[in-house]
Amino acid sequence: MARNPLSPEAATPESGAAAPQTDPRKQVVEALMRLAATRRWDEIELGDIATEADLPLGKLRGLFPSKLAMLGGLTRIVDDAVLAELSDDLAGEPVRERLFDLVMRRLDALAPYKPGLRRIAPVIRRDPLTMAALNRGAVNSWRYMLASAGIPTEDALGNLRVQGAVLLMARVSEVWLDDDEPELSRTMARLDRELKRAGAIMARVEDVHRLTAPLRGLARALCSGKRPNVRRRERSDVVGRSGENEDFAPAI
Repeated sequence: MARNPLSPEAATPESGAAAPQTDPRKQVVEALMRLAATRRWDEIELGDIATEADLPLGKLRGLFPSKLAMLGGLTRIVDDAVLAELSDDLAGEPVRERLFDLVMRRLDALAPYKPGLRRIAPVIRRDPLTMAALNRGAVNSWRYMLASAGIPTEDALGNLRVQGAVLLMARVSEVWLDDDEPELSRTMARLDRELKRAGAIMARVEDVHRLTAPLRGLARALCSGKRPNVRRRERSDVVGRSGENEDFAPAI
């Protein structure tokens, strides 16, 4: 599938030679990722990060409370890079094509940090609490990513779409971390398969959501204490009553 990659960022500065940054938060994140590229995650101390970023420890504390928060800062950097490159090139394309482009743009933005992420990822995956914390940040991130692609996130199925996108990105990233081919052919093949699977799942979910709309209306009536009229009525009578046909609207 064709895509429009982000403009490649400059290589991350070598360890001990942090380049001047206008954003101190980005300066800290890049310092952490330089250290993570050569050292074990549990060996990186806050003082090491402050030294690498050329900042006082007190200044570092005001920017981030923990290393985990710094990983969240990396997510924000990637979000900003992707959102800054928005265009209308794919506005008329199918959802699958828009998602393909979106995921690849995120991977392009993450490319300068790949050596550090490659060493961090196995450690993070073994820690359920850390995974849960990072998932919360990823959900916030992908809510904006889907919005940028014109995909609803605030309707009845919005949360499911967002969490599905988070899982899709995680699956694709597993391949991307070990894919050193310039064209990322293995990564794109995995992304294509995951998008097909996600599309099939969401189609079934939306069908179930439409078919169960009357049952949800009945459940709400029971919970509200109203006695529902379960006798068969003409559809025109249902449509004619203001608001009573609300649950029959198809899911978006």
